[in-house]
Order: sequence, then structure tokens, then C-alpha cells
Amino acid sequence: MGESVNKSVKATGWISRWKQLAGCFLLVSLLVSCSIENDIPYPIVEASIESMVVEGQRGADANKFVEATINKSARTVTIYVNDSVDITKLKITSLKITSGAELIPDSSACNNFDKFPTSGFTSLDSIPMSSNTRMDFSKPVTFTLRTYQDYVWTVSVTQIIDRDIEVTGMTDYVVDVNSCIVSIFVKGQDLSDLSVSKLNIGGEYGDVQPDPTTVKDYSSSVKFNVKYSWEENYTPWTVIVYEDEEGDSGAGTSADIFPMVSRAYLKGSIQVGKTPEIEYAKENDTNWMKVPSADVSVSGTTFTATLSGLSASTTYKYRVNVDGTTGDEQTFTTVAAAYLENGSFEDWSQDGKQWNPWASGNDAFWGTGNPGAAAFIGNLTTPTTESVKGKAALLETKNAIIKLGAGNIFTGDFALDGLNGLLHFGRSFSSFPTALRLYYKYTPATIDMIGDNVGNLANLKGQTDMFQIYIALSDKSEPYEVRNNPDNRQLFDPNDANIIAYGEYTSSESVTSYKELEIPLEYRATNRTPKYIIIVASSSKYGDYYIGGVGSKLWLDEMELVYE
Repeated sequence: MGESVNKSVKATGWISRWKQLAGCFLLVSLLVSCSIENDIPYPIVEASIESMVVEGQRGADANKFVEATINKSARTVTIYVNDSVDITKLKITSLKITSGAELIPDSSACNNFDKFPTSGFTSLDSIPMSSNTRMDFSKPVTFTLRTYQDYVWTVSVTQIIDRDIEVTGMTDYVVDVNSCIVSIFVKGQDLSDLSVSKLNIGGEYGDVQPDPTTVKDYSSSVKFNVKYSWEENYTPWTVIVYEDEEGDSGAGTSADIFPMVSRAYLKGSIQVGKTPEIEYAKENDTNWMKVPSADVSVSGTTFTATLSGLSASTTYKYRVNVDGTTGDEQTFTTVAAAYLENGSFEDWSQDGKQWNPWASGNDAFWGTGNPGAAAFIGNLTTPTTESVKGKAALLETKNAIIKLGAGNIFTGDFALDGLNGLLHFGRSFSSFPTALRLYYKYTPATIDMIGDNVGNLANLKGQTDMFQIYIALSDKSEPYEVRNNPDNRQLFDPNDANIIAYGEYTSSESVTSYKELEIPLEYRATNRTPKYIIIVASSSKYGDYYIGGVGSKLWLDEMELVYE
């Protein structure tokens, strides 16, 4: 009994001492941990301006809405506005940025910094009515996008004031904004009875008093009161008309031509009131063809014309005639027609289980998502003899266990970014097709899989899947990087400023036998040469968002570029 008690006492003493030691150890650990710096790095979450819209937004060359030019590598945004707005109090109507980033504008440029939104907004309806998004863009403005780091973006806004002036016999004019003087040069006109059809000194949206079309006598300087659309008060301007002794007679009109493959675009200057007649022929032909009047446009002292029906890699001559006087002959050579590599989808090879749309030993022109799927769920894009002729490409949407895999094929390269795709769209190209032609058939399934962070696209579940094919020509200096990771998704933007021409086709219609499809290319610029061609096809349009119907199938065959 005594021994038992003694053992119990000893055990209790040992436990007590152990607790004391443990407590000391814990205290030392806490003290040591307090002296160690927190060296766990913050995650890198880069923030970008995705799109931006301001009132009066337009293009650099035409007064119609054009998307802002966004350079993510330089973190710059370039916007043009018309003369209907006050650039010192310009309202931003939409400013989309990376989700979750804090928006900090330059306080010195804000009309009211405290009422400027602290996050991105898709429209003015999506922010409180008390918000104030007006800023002074008379000089570049910075925006700081804050995540775990700060990213400084610069937005530059250029205002284009269209001072359109049209006077009979006008050969040129000069607008001196600082001195408020307009000098107009005319040829062969009575200055005391001059016909003025336009004198928009205050821009397209401004006002000029008195009405310039009612003033006829310009034998001496004439005073007008002018104000821009945003001004309350008028400013006096002086208009002086000079007889141009050395003005252009109208024949020998200056012009520049931009040849493509089957077309050429002519732009030149001419006297107001004159209409040019453009003729062209192959270099050694004597039979001249006339450009139809519908393909000739005159605005003020500028004219444009489209020469069509041309042959590739051919030298032509042209001349601009005015008032029966034949212009000087000029020459140009059309661009060679480039053809689509493996557009018939005859060439395939295998790398283990993975199918590749190019012959073994050849360089890749087409890319697919097969590198990310072949080893796990099978190829998304495969060759098939179910074709118009020879082989065709079969694109199939599959269940990739944790997400959807859409069948796809594109001009470019594919790599894996974790479990997501990192793609580069574009192959070197410098020609000017007018359309993309191909044969296809399609069997859609019901959309049954929805990815993460897809917003309103989640509402597509239960609807019929759809396929998409698009083609674009770009003069960007490099291919487009596309990431479909929901956390930093970056998709191809068809409205990017570097896109010269674009065309697309989307359909959910079931087509059980091969059908010919032609997708026309709409050229947004007729004086720029492409550097890359982008062609993308998917069995599920929203595959980039991991949205689609498992079992949707798209067959493609005999794809070619059209030059007409």
C-alpha cells in the first residue's frame, strides 16, 4: 500500500515537471517565432484594364465608335474622341478591369475623386447615381490597379476636331487655331460670289454664325463667331480667301494606291466640286477599264476608289482623269495569293496517343488541345475518313472529369498551364484573302457542363450547344496569347486594334451531311499589311470557359482561302 502511494506520488511529480518543461519549450518557441520575419511572398495577381469607353469615343480615321486600343505589356490605353465632348470633363461610361482589383485614379484629374468608383464598372447603371466619372484628359491620366501589388496604367485621349471645309474651286486650306484664322485657296472663282457648302470651323458639332452658306462675298476677309459644342461663348474667327495662281488644274491629281491580291485601294486629293474618273489596265494592255462610280467616293478635297477584279502577282497601270483631261499613268503590283497549309486536313501524325494535324517530320501549322487531353480522356481532335475527300478533321467535346474539353483546331501552338490551356494564336502571313471557304457538318449536344467564373454564361446550361469558326488577319508584332485559366483568363479579342480583317460563323443547327460554308472577311483597314493569320474552330463556342455539351461533334474538310 505504502509502495503504491509512493509510486503515485513519484508519477505525479514527473508529470508536473514534464508540464513545466513543455511550458518553457513553448515559451521559447513563441519568443523565437516572434523574431522570425514573415517571408512568405504575396501571390502575383497582375491587374489589367480590359476595356474602356468614354463619351464621344470614335476612331482615328472615322467618326464612328471604335474600341479603345489596349497594350497590356506597356499598360497603356489609347482612345480617340470626337468634338462633341469637353475633353477636360470627359465622362467614362465603362471601365472594366481585372476582377477583384482596386481602382485608384489620378486624383488631380478627377472631377470629384471621392465619388469616383473604386472598382471596375461595365456601365453607369452598375454604379451608384451619385458617382462622378468625369476626368480631365487634356493630358495623359494614370490609373493604379491594386491587387497584392500596384500596376500603373496610362490612358491617353486624343480629340479629333473635324473642321470640314468645302468651297467651290478650293485647292487647299489652312486652319490657324492659335490666331483663329482660316486661309482658303481657290482656283478660277469670283471671290465676290463664292459658293461655300461647308465651313465647320468649330468642328462637326460646333456652331458658326452667321451661316457660312449664306455668305457669298469673300473679296475681303470675313468675320465669323465660332464656338465648340461644349462652350457657352463664341470666339471671333477670320476667314480669308486667296486666288491660287499655282493650284492644281485637276488633271495630274495626286493619289496613293495600296494593292492587295484581288483589289487595290486608291486615295488622293482633288479640287472641291470635281469628280475623278479612274481607269486601270494590266501593264501591257491597251484596253482600259473604268472604276464604277459606285466604287468612287469624294469628300471635300479627298477621294477614294476601289479597283477590283485584279489578278494576284500582276503589274497594273492606272490614271486619274478630271474634266476630260487624262492623268499621268502610274503602276502598282498586286500581292501574291498565299494558300492555307494542310487546309484539306489530309496530313496527320501521332506522338504516342496524341494526334497531330501535320505530317511526321513537318513543322506544325495547326494546333489542337490534344496535348492536354490525349493521355487522360483521349484526343479532342482526330482525323477521320468521314469526309468530302480523303481525310477530314473531327472535333469532339468531351468530359475531362473535372472540366469540359472542347474539340478545337487553330493556327498556332498549345501548351499546358497547370490543368489549363496556354495558347498562342497566329501563323506568319502577309496576303489579303477575301473569305474562308470550307465544308462542315455538326451534331450539337445539350450544354451540360459549366466552368468557373463565367458570370451570366452560366445561364447557357440546358441550351443547345453551338460551334464557332472565325478568321482574323493581324499586324501585331507577335501571336496572341490566350489563357483559359478561370483565375487569369485572357481570351482573343476580335476588336483588338491590330486586327485588320475579321469574319466569323456560329451555329447550333444540326447538319448531318457536309455543307459548304464561306465566311467573308471584313477589312477594317485598307492600308495595312497583315503579319499573322488566325483561324480558330471549336465544337463548343464557349469551350474557353469550359462550357459546352458533351458529345457535340464538328467535322471540317477542304478549308481554303478565297481571293475574289
